[in-house]
Amino acid sequence: MGVGEWFSDFCRALRIDGEKRSSIGYRTGRIVGQLNYDLRNKLDSKTANRFYVGSYGRSTAIPSVSDVDLLYVLPYELYERFHGYVGNGQSALLTLVKNSINNTYSNTYLASDGQIVALNFTDGVKFEILPAFLNNEGGYTFADSNNGGSWKACKPKHEMDEFFARNVACKGNLVELARMVRAWRDTNNVSMSGMLIDTLAYQFIGTWTYRDKSYLYYDWMTRDFFNYLANLDTQQLYWLAPGSNSRVYRSDVFQYKARSTELRAIEAIAYQQNNHDWSARQKYREIYGTGFPA
Repeated sequence: MGVGEWFSDFCRALRIDGEKRSSIGYRTGRIVGQLNYDLRNKLDSKTANRFYVGSYGRSTAIPSVSDVDLLYVLPYELYERFHGYVGNGQSALLTLVKNSINNTYSNTYLASDGQIVALNFTDGVKFEILPAFLNNEGGYTFADSNNGGSWKACKPKHEMDEFFARNVACKGNLVELARMVRAWRDTNNVSMSGMLIDTLAYQFIGTWTYRDKSYLYYDWMTRDFFNYLANLDTQQLYWLAPGSNSRVYRSDVFQYKARSTELRAIEAIAYQQNNHDWSARQKYREIYGTGFPA
């Protein structure tokens, strides 16, 4: 096996299996079916008026995914009703959505939290449902119950469309890179959100020389991406999401761990050049975890 096969096998291991996808789809259907029945005049549909967002929606989630983000499109008359509400109409709207979901998942821990309704399942998977209204700009308006309540806007489809367009232009390498970086984050305890990972992977690969090449180039992609990450300004607090230009904030500084990872990648490549394949793979396992072939 050569480096192309190593990374091909690794990327295959980072794909969510059919059983987990089936479980997520089943739960989504129950949630959406209940919302459609309660909030849309007893509409009988488990798929209408919803779409996945976040890492699961961008296809960049990996098997360890714990959060599934779901946007449910509300009928506009609810906006008119709660916009004129005396008091915190946004909180009342989230309570309405929570109570609807409670009709089908009454034994699951449910909470409305600022902007979303969260369901925590016993297997560790958490659904975060964002109830929202389609607005005139092609984005979505959602309720924020914090600080007395307000309405805010987001453009998740703009973000996903831009991300997927670049992924196609890069022959699928953007999604593969974003998944690999999640494995690095989890292995090395790096504090980075999925949206920040996807934003930085998007920015990097847009100008990377070998962005449309095969798995054979993933050793260089590892080295070059972490070099890019390490050279970002440690004083920078946020980056702009593709498609929406929304601010994506960092939490902790990640550049120092990125530099250490770049050096490990350089060592791995040197081992490869000297036909020390086992040693090279051990370096990649230090970077990406035990999912990388031994």
